[in-house]
Amino acid sequence: MRKTNVLALAALGTVLTMGLAACGGTAGGGGNTSPANNGSTGTGNASAAKHNDGYTKVVNPSDAKGGTLKFALTDEPDSADPGNTYYAWNWNFTRLYARPLMTYAAKPGPEGLKLVPDLAEAPGEVSADGKTWTYKLKKGIKYDDGTEVKAADVKYAIARSNFTAELTDGPKYFAQYLDAGDYKGPYKDKNLDDFKGIETPDDYTVVFKLKAPFSEFDFLVANPQSAPVPQAKDTGVDYEKAVASTGPYKFESYEVGKQLNLVRNENWDQATDTTRKQLPDRIEVQYKQNAEDIDNRLIAGQIQVDLGGTGLQPAGRAKVVSNPQLKDSTDNPFTPFNRYAMMSTKVAPFDNVECRKAVQYATDKVATQAPWGGPLGGDIGTTAMTPTTVGYKPFDLYPNGADHKGDLAKAKEALAACGHPDGFSTNIAVRGDRTKEVQVAEAMQASLDRVGIKLTIKKYPSGDWSAQYAGKPDFVHKNNLGIMIAGWGSDWPSGFGFLSQIVDGRAIKPSGNYNMMELDDKSINELLDKGVQTSDAAARNEIWAQVDQKVMESAAFMSFVYEKTLIFRPASLTNAYVHPAWGMYDYTWLGVKQ
Repeated sequence: MRKTNVLALAALGTVLTMGLAACGGTAGGGGNTSPANNGSTGTGNASAAKHNDGYTKVVNPSDAKGGTLKFALTDEPDSADPGNTYYAWNWNFTRLYARPLMTYAAKPGPEGLKLVPDLAEAPGEVSADGKTWTYKLKKGIKYDDGTEVKAADVKYAIARSNFTAELTDGPKYFAQYLDAGDYKGPYKDKNLDDFKGIETPDDYTVVFKLKAPFSEFDFLVANPQSAPVPQAKDTGVDYEKAVASTGPYKFESYEVGKQLNLVRNENWDQATDTTRKQLPDRIEVQYKQNAEDIDNRLIAGQIQVDLGGTGLQPAGRAKVVSNPQLKDSTDNPFTPFNRYAMMSTKVAPFDNVECRKAVQYATDKVATQAPWGGPLGGDIGTTAMTPTTVGYKPFDLYPNGADHKGDLAKAKEALAACGHPDGFSTNIAVRGDRTKEVQVAEAMQASLDRVGIKLTIKKYPSGDWSAQYAGKPDFVHKNNLGIMIAGWGSDWPSGFGFLSQIVDGRAIKPSGNYNMMELDDKSINELLDKGVQTSDAAARNEIWAQVDQKVMESAAFMSFVYEKTLIFRPASLTNAYVHPAWGMYDYTWLGVKQ
């Protein structure tokens, strides 16, 4: 089973290498830019670094310790709890204090997509029938209070994150695939022995029991939900205020929605951790900051990182691109993200596929690409999967003109077919603190008005976006949210890792829902099951392409851009490189100059 993962990663490496060349990077550079041989002089001279250097090597390398590393974010996380979060930037950030069973190699380029053990001693051992995966924990890994991590803590972490009604924001892969019967979670049943989906025969062995073979299980346990949680310290939704740390940093203080301060975890041992560093003395995160102000402070060197990793805003981008010296301090990588709109199949008139097609044809995609920075912000999208996803095949079911500015004749034909020849009115939802998403909604508003489709823009905070607003079907229905602007990056580098949570009808949840289309197509669900049980990598990738085709046939998903970002690295930031698993800097490696 693990061999097929290697084959899939090899295929992905080929795609990423082409992406690196397209970005102006050095193709294949990832293989020569490991921490031991990063291709830099080691002088720490930021002026020597060039545009896109962070995509292929470590920029401003340094082992100097000390100082305060400062992050800023436009809103707040869905949760600081590793078991209750689904933002890509937060999966990256939580690794500073939470260690899952597996993780990704600390290297730029395709090498960074290879899995390596973290809490575990080695990748999972899979049974002959593919339904049992066994992991052995490294001995001596401790929490910040000095107690040792035990196998039961991993079991408990997954029980709470996947089988409770209280924790809504993370994915529920384990609940879907573990053979756990009707287990109701540890908040209703405190006897962990009743959770049969995972066995812990001793303090260092974790055995996962699956309903069916799952060929990519090592990738699944690389998500932060496998980071251990001591049952005695779990406070439910309040656990995020004092997470038990296994990483190089621990919580000093946390004011929810305002600021998080991390300090060194003296019980973290570098000898057990091959992927992280512990350079700054402190890490400070400010939430609810203005996006344009974050850019200005980055450029001025007052903070080191925009935590969201979504890149400079239009004004900051224009300022940087026009100044060669500032541009040399940027990276413009392809990310794992597709930026798109979802149309709710449960909100009229989008319960009619022809009304959805009308939106596909009428949208000016050049205008919706513009807020992301035009071609600098990504290629115009026509599929659900991105070109960096294993299984991707290019196609376009809704060509909207040679210039991508809309085919109004086809849009009007679709409107007539759906019974609204003069158009209709609906609401479009965005995260109000995300300037680019608001601008995309405004561009769609202007595009669709040309054929009589009237959009009213509704803005909601990103911190509660999935729990209370666009990710809550009841709210979507009651508030007539016909269209929702969103983005998605692969949970792991395969078609399944990208598609399953946003297109599988069985992944629809009453809260924390990411299949905002509420698309529930039996043929799609069955193909996803077939693919993840297929051991042959080539056959599996063909299945992911078939799923993509069927999703686009629904017309409920409309891609804007296969995202690239323009991210800025101040001269005070050390050890900066773009990690391909996150499409942003590796937050566990960063340091700050004194």
